[in-house]
Amino acid sequence: MSPEVISAPSRVDTSKAGRSHSRARAVRRRRAVVLLARVLLLVAVLGLWEALSRTGVIDPFNFSMPSKIWDQISTWVTHGTALGSLGEQIWVTLQEALLGWVIGVVAGVVFGIALGRIAFLADILGPYIKVLNSIPRIVLAPIFVIWFGLGPSSKVASAVVLVFFPVFFNAFQGAREVDRNLVANARILGASDRRVTLQVVIPSATSWIFTSLHVSFGFALIGAIVGEYIGATKGIGLLVAQSQGTFNAAGVYAAMVILAVVALVAEGLLTFAERRIFRWKPSDSGH
Repeated sequence: MSPEVISAPSRVDTSKAGRSHSRARAVRRRRAVVLLARVLLLVAVLGLWEALSRTGVIDPFNFSMPSKIWDQISTWVTHGTALGSLGEQIWVTLQEALLGWVIGVVAGVVFGIALGRIAFLADILGPYIKVLNSIPRIVLAPIFVIWFGLGPSSKVASAVVLVFFPVFFNAFQGAREVDRNLVANARILGASDRRVTLQVVIPSATSWIFTSLHVSFGFALIGAIVGEYIGATKGIGLLVAQSQGTFNAAGVYAAMVILAVVALVAEGLLTFAERRIFRWKPSDSGH
């Protein structure tokens, strides 16, 4: 066999490796540019805010300024709050949000899959779910405080009702969008309804469910914060209420920054878990 024939596959492999390396380098470069643009945008917004407040273009009493917000966070971190340490307030709110999120997710998935699989049940409960979904659920928070008191239960209940519906509708749609050929093949192989649900429907609906999880944890935090704002003994929501009551705009913004950090951390953990579970899915190299 001639040397030209032997060396041809090597040249092809080298070319493919070069293209792959170039694509990976382009992806890394794009990510770096995006990250830099995000940082520059944040710096520009904060700098403009600080400048407008210091020059009096906007009222620093009402709008505060980034430097005062940072000072407030530093004070809470080093000296604590009037309610106790800052870590304790974050942990109380996080516990309420997490518990409400877990309960809301489990209930939403169970009811969504059940109604997506059982048309008769969906026909009966569908109108009631639509009516409940049309109610502004934030207004239920005062009712939960009356029912369950100022303890964590009322905040968990507020988080549950905010989480349930987005998870339910995604799980319901995911169950309805399952490939009918997969279901038919499973039945041909002798799978029972229970096995079809557990081994075909739920795995197929998982991507739909995970999509709702990213949004729903933010809703859980909102539910816990609103409940604490209305009535509580500890928590970030109570810090917001106290800061507002004392006209401390920096305290309100500082609490919002802390909540944003908590939400971003939770989003990162969910994204990491989703990538681990859906490793088989092709990734979008452009993001």
